[in-house]
Formats: sequence, structure tokens, C-alpha cells
Amino acid sequence: MPEPTFNLTVLISGNGSNLQALIDACASSALPSTRITRVISNKADAYGLTRASNASIPSTVHSLDPYKARFPNAKKPKLSSPEARSEYCKDLAKLALEVTPKPDLIVCAGWMLILTPTFLTPVAEAGLKIINLHPALPGEFDGIDAIGRAHKAFLAGEIKRTGVMIHEVIEDVDAGKPVVTQEVEMREGESKEELEARIHEVEHGLIVEGTRRTLLEIGDRRKTEGGA
Repeated sequence: MPEPTFNLTVLISGNGSNLQALIDACASSALPSTRITRVISNKADAYGLTRASNASIPSTVHSLDPYKARFPNAKKPKLSSPEARSEYCKDLAKLALEVTPKPDLIVCAGWMLILTPTFLTPVAEAGLKIINLHPALPGEFDGIDAIGRAHKAFLAGEIKRTGVMIHEVIEDVDAGKPVVTQEVEMREGESKEELEARIHEVEHGLIVEGTRRTLLEIGDRRKTEGGA
């Protein structure tokens, strides 16, 4: 069996259903010659870690809590300070870049923490792309609770559809270049939970497609540079 061409590091925070979609895709023709070589979670109780273990994928827990203790936020003790987030992300970059084999792509699949320049800069300098899944269309409902805010906007008669996007990660939250998007029509009488379930179904396909497109781009660049 030929050695996989592409290696992925996947960042997660919770259930890991989108991680599972990637695991399944790597085992099929959806993501050929691709394997996940590391899963990193910011939460020790994330079920995605069990999914990784079941697939024999090495995983690491990198919690923000010790950094919040070392660099407390005097004004808002329950929130992390800028210093805590900066140091956390610096060490996260080290973790991601020290993975063997080196990842070709970092995929944020339900990762719930903002990535600061102390992560983004060294990763970019290493020539790696980072992509993220966000349950909204470009320029709409950036940040947290995107589905909830979209549902409220629909009830207020402001929108008729929302969507999902896979985008490149930059310092501005959910504002990077879109890789692929898909609209999700709103339905009368639908609860937030029902909308959320439909959006998650779309996410599972779109994260695979966004990863596939990004890897194709990386592969084409390799050929251009003579490294294939």
C-alpha cells in the first residue's frame, strides 16, 4: 500500500462529529492518499478524543486552564487574559509543528478557541495552511452562536437562508478566504435545535469537500515547485 501523500492535524473541542467525517473520508475515496496523524483537543472530556482512539489516531489534550491560572485576568477572572491566550497559542503551534510526520494541513473541526498570531505566524512561516468550519456564510454571523443568531434573524424576518463555510484561517475571526460554501434554507416553524441538526449534516460533507479542495491546491503547488 503506497504511503499517504497528505498528513492532517485536526483541532477539536467537543463531540468530534466533523472529525469522524474526516476519519471516514480518509478511509474512502473521498480523501484519497490522506491520513490524520494527530488530533489536538482543548478539552480533556471531548468525545472526539474517543473517536480518534477508536481510529488509532494519536491525540493530545492542550487545555487553556493552566494558562488562565498562570496569567489571570484581573478585570474578568472567568475569562482568559490576552497573555494567557498568547502563551497558549504559542505552545499550541509548537505542538502542531512538532508532529511527526509534519502535517500538510491543519483542520479546525469544531475548534472553539480563537487562534492568535502566536499560533498563526509560526504555522504560516512553516508553509502550512489552516482551514476552519463555520456554520454561517461569509460575512454573516461571524463568531460564536452563529446558528442561534441566524435563527433569531429568521424569526425577525431578516433572512431566508443561512449556510456553512470552510474558510482559510486568518487573525480576524471567521473572515478568511472561503474555500467552499453551501446555503441552508430556513424553514417555517423549525426550532433552533432542528436547524442546528440540519446544519451539522451539511457540515459533515462540507468539511470533507473543503479539505479535499485545499489538498488539491497543495498538491498542485508541490508539482509546480517540483516537490511532488
